[in-house]
Amino acid sequence: MRTMFVLLALLLALPAAAQAAPDRVVLAGGTHVLAGETVGDVFVIDGPVVVDGRVTGDLVSVSDPVRISGTVEGDVTAVSAPVIAGPRATIGGDLLYGDEKPVLARGARVEGKVSDEGWNDFGGAPWGFVSHVAFWLAASVSSLALGFLLLWLAPGAIGRSTELLRRRSGAVALTGLLLVIGLPIAAVLMVVTLIGLPLGIALLLALLPLGAVGYVTAMHMLGRVVAPKATPAVAFLAGWGMLRAAAFIPAVGPPLWAVAMMLGLGALLLALWESRPARAVPAGGPEAPLRPAALH
Repeated sequence: MRTMFVLLALLLALPAAAQAAPDRVVLAGGTHVLAGETVGDVFVIDGPVVVDGRVTGDLVSVSDPVRISGTVEGDVTAVSAPVIAGPRATIGGDLLYGDEKPVLARGARVEGKVSDEGWNDFGGAPWGFVSHVAFWLAASVSSLALGFLLLWLAPGAIGRSTELLRRRSGAVALTGLLLVIGLPIAAVLMVVTLIGLPLGIALLLALLPLGAVGYVTAMHMLGRVVAPKATPAVAFLAGWGMLRAAAFIPAVGPPLWAVAMMLGLGALLLALWESRPARAVPAGGPEAPLRPAALH
């Protein structure tokens, strides 16, 4: 999942080169402002933040450390992880933190105040945990809606995917693995060429929805395995509940998401391939000779 967010961030950075100080909002995966690069405001919920270039606005990090060796012209806010400023770092506004004290190297400059806001004491719950719960809830609700939408739009493909998982599990896993590895590589290769740039951009944009569809398809398949006699909706709810419960555990969620997405995409692609319409064959067979018309 993190790889897909990084690829999407790369995509967004391509057209932003012609814009003045584009903002960055990242839900998961972190961000890196490269040396010589200029961005506007930076807001990251989950993932590390590295600033080697220039941020013209404010920088906010909710749950991971912030490393600054460049310039942030506005305020820097770190809710639950430290700010580590190198000897050439410059912060034009205030440095606000809620948990761990910032680490400022000799030579680092903060023009505003350095203040402990004590956010981590609110309610006794770390903000990192709060952001984790918020992201988990958002993903759970969206996957629930997408699952019922797929069940409505393509019930046949969902059913065939479950059958394929039982009948050709090796082919399903191999197909999913090739898709998960091959599609991002193909997209990046197309992006770096002028001819393939439009198709590469389209493919990069499709990676996130494709991953979501594969993940939700795996929920349907898991529900069918554990509750084979249940209705499709009830079976989906069973699979959804099991995978989303596991996703709440940080050490289990990401690898399980990757495996589920891989199996779901592989099964769905094979199901679509097997359901393609067969080529019509003449009644006499492809090799049947033509008979001359009877003479009267």
